Amino acid sequence: MKEFKVNVADLPSIIKEVNAGDRVLLSGTVYTARDAAHKQLISLLDSGAPLPFELKNSVIYYAGPTPATKALPVGSCGPTTSSRMDSYSPRLINLGVKCIIGKGQIGDEVRKALCENEAIYLCAIGGAGALAASHITECEVVAFDELGCESIKRLNFKNFPLFCGVDCKGGNLFKR
Repeated sequence: MKEFKVNVADLPSIIKEVNAGDRVLLSGTVYTARDAAHKQLISLLDSGAPLPFELKNSVIYYAGPTPATKALPVGSCGPTTSSRMDSYSPRLINLGVKCIIGKGQIGDEVRKALCENEAIYLCAIGGAGALAASHITECEVVAFDELGCESIKRLNFKNFPLFCGVDCKGGNLFKR
């Protein structure tokens, strides 16, 4: 197992080196989106409307951060169960998303899309939302404010601790 300390902007250049089980300390811009936000993103795509952020080379974190605290830009910011986004994820990955972040297993169609598009699935530690929040330096709502904590937010990660659940070669931490 290796450890990668990487910025989101550099992720496409090292993605082929990351294997299932490797640790990744991720820094840079990440967008949150859970079920309701994914549904609205797909609706925008279906209607041909512009998206609230560029999908190409983006990272989507399946999370709904709680409101900011006095000390941090977000409260708790733990991952959501990834399989809940399985019906939406392949399309977004096919349109350029390079990395999805969540917890638990993902479906076969999502794994297939990751391999076909040289993208990866990173896992965050479930039940450690306060730890996750301590690695977030900025938070800004960028779309669907009416969804509250499930709105799409732009976060800035600093050495956010993750591990690779599914790599772009088909390696799967959950199938070992």
